Amino acid sequence: MKKYVITIAREYGSGGKSIGKLLANELGIPYYSREILRLASEKSGINEALFANADEKLKNTLLFRTARGAYKGELIPPDSDDFVSNINLFNFQAKVIQELAEKESCVIIGRCADYILKDMDNVLRIYVHAPFEYCVASAQEVHPTLSEEEVKKLIRKTDKRRADYYQYFTGRNWKDADNYDLCLNSSDFGWNNSSGWDKCVALVKAYLDIKLAD
Repeated sequence: MKKYVITIAREYGSGGKSIGKLLANELGIPYYSREILRLASEKSGINEALFANADEKLKNTLLFRTARGAYKGELIPPDSDDFVSNINLFNFQAKVIQELAEKESCVIIGRCADYILKDMDNVLRIYVHAPFEYCVASAQEVHPTLSEEEVKKLIRKTDKRRADYYQYFTGRNWKDADNYDLCLNSSDFGWNNSSGWDKCVALVKAYLDIKLAD
């Protein structure tokens, strides 16, 4: 089979990250999430902590009031005052994502990868979502010390940050189905996370076979 990339955007608590890990394991291909930050740091020479803190900086500014617009791929040179700007940090992450997609088959979680790779034919773009009550129940398993209200607040806050980040760097609505090849409601396969996610993986694999068929 030719090289392919599976990108996964996901609502918090929907199981998208777990589905991505299961997919990568079953397909025998690399899985990238926060590893993108380390690779971008190595490529740019910029401290990885700056990449990790970029989301926090962005959400605490007024930048999200107006979308930056579509990513064009330009890297700002080291002699510029904007070399470690949030925009350039994103550009380096995008460059890493493009290089990974050209080099190998892999699963990439978040990071606007679906948009960055939108012009490549061998990319399967997935959006994983679920009813709010499902996400709450799933998230409570991960955060047993948090109250139900605290978990609900965490989900809303995280999904808003992801949506704002996506809009700022792509100019698009994160939840718009037009951005993706396949939108999965992970609760459709039952409320037992493990078995439900396995069925999601089987569905994605079947879709991938069809998409990449000659």
